[in-house]
Amino acid sequence: MKLNKYFFLLGLATMALTTACEDQSEEITDVAYDRLFAPINLEARVVNEVNVRVTWAPVEGATSYNIAIHVNNNQDVDLNEKNVAITQDGSAVKTISGLTAADSPYVVTGLEGETVYSAWVQAVGEGIPASKWSGILFETDAEQIFEAVNPDEIGAKEVTLRWPAGESADKIVLTPGDITYTITADDITAGAATITDLVPETEYTAVMYRGTKTRGTISFKTGIDLGGKTPVEAGEDLIAILDAAEEGESFVLFGDAYEIGNYTLTKSVALSSYKPTEKATITGSFKIASEVASLTLNDLIITGQDNLAELTDAAGNLGTLTVSGCEIRNTGKHIIYNNKKGTFGDIIIDNCIIDGVADDGGDGFDLRGGALTSLTVTNTTIMNGIRSLNRIQVVANVTYENCTFYNICTNDNSNNTGLFRVEKAGSTLTVKNCLVANVGVAAPANANAGTWGRADKLKAEEDFKNIYYFASPNLWTNSHKDDYATFAAEADPMFKDAANGDLTLGNEDLIYNKVGDPRWIP
Repeated sequence: MKLNKYFFLLGLATMALTTACEDQSEEITDVAYDRLFAPINLEARVVNEVNVRVTWAPVEGATSYNIAIHVNNNQDVDLNEKNVAITQDGSAVKTISGLTAADSPYVVTGLEGETVYSAWVQAVGEGIPASKWSGILFETDAEQIFEAVNPDEIGAKEVTLRWPAGESADKIVLTPGDITYTITADDITAGAATITDLVPETEYTAVMYRGTKTRGTISFKTGIDLGGKTPVEAGEDLIAILDAAEEGESFVLFGDAYEIGNYTLTKSVALSSYKPTEKATITGSFKIASEVASLTLNDLIITGQDNLAELTDAAGNLGTLTVSGCEIRNTGKHIIYNNKKGTFGDIIIDNCIIDGVADDGGDGFDLRGGALTSLTVTNTTIMNGIRSLNRIQVVANVTYENCTFYNICTNDNSNNTGLFRVEKAGSTLTVKNCLVANVGVAAPANANAGTWGRADKLKAEEDFKNIYYFASPNLWTNSHKDDYATFAAEADPMFKDAANGDLTLGNEDLIYNKVGDPRWIP
């Protein structure tokens, strides 16, 4: 009987012989195999929480491939541990047959969230037994079946959360407060639940569970309860209102637009739009020349021909500046500025868009004098303009996390020192999960234009992780020109419509690694 065989050439110089007297000149150069080789280079990447993209290398002689997905018996296995034992536990929960090499990678859909699975691939041929199975472990992510919260369904003390009708779950847990809402049969039928007795003006995170598995996570901010807050109606004089304000007074802006010019702030205040989705516009800037404990800006559009905030006197001291959910657009100079001997305490910027800071003389955060405790920028996009992002010439703790930098630091002049000038020893600089795109210019006359940082002006203790960059030709020509690959990778973000301000990511790797401002991650 003729046996079909598959051969490969062995690169052996010699073969071990059973006796010394055998002729060693007759070496064996091929070996016959009676089944296909098992697939190699197996990869399982989770996509869209509960789907897995399975990739494998083609097997010579294979005409098709089978995939089997099994629930792993040990759900506590450490997937980061090397040489983890893997077995085909139980019956397969998903099987796919008849795939070709062109189908790799293949996406298996409809798995359960937060579950450890094994993915197996088998090669099949004609006239030869199929290969053994090759397997790899993976864990699905928590599901996200919540729909975006309708702003009209968010009150000061209640919210309606929605998901696809008919999808089952047991409870919703909200934090802070550890509030537990038990989902009813009617809620499942409707795909909606209204949760009451919440605290106004609070950032909540709601997690939906079925058993111990997460089916959805969503955040929202409850509305403003005017109890204790001062309403500012459309057309009112905001300057006069601020002049007459009491220390620590909070204001809610009901109008569309307010003018304050270069307003000198002398007391702590908080300003918020009535509806985060309908932001009021403030044209002007805040100057601090005396002791002020705090300035809080929530859900506003801020524009003008000067800095957002500036210390104008050595006696100026702003303890805490908090800017949340704001759009800072078309400012004429800097975002934050201090060339005096006053002190900024903690500057906190979160969930903001900063767009159009003048790049002819405007640095982003220009703190060349006085003192600064910390600058923390998170979940924020900084785009279009800005001569240098940071000019921090004082000891400070500087942090950027989950930020997108686009089309900034493009001026070719001597004052463009790139992104991260934090020049005093004793400072810290943390940059994580950030995207840098279209920063700087190619072959500038100023060698420092659009760089990650000048080597002689970056003296902070550094912590960099998960950085992606694109179309930023001068980024690594100075500081970190030799070692940036340890924390950064180049990839086209495939923006949806960058020219019109839509930086939604199209690159699967960046989406998977959660790079940049979360608002752009689909």
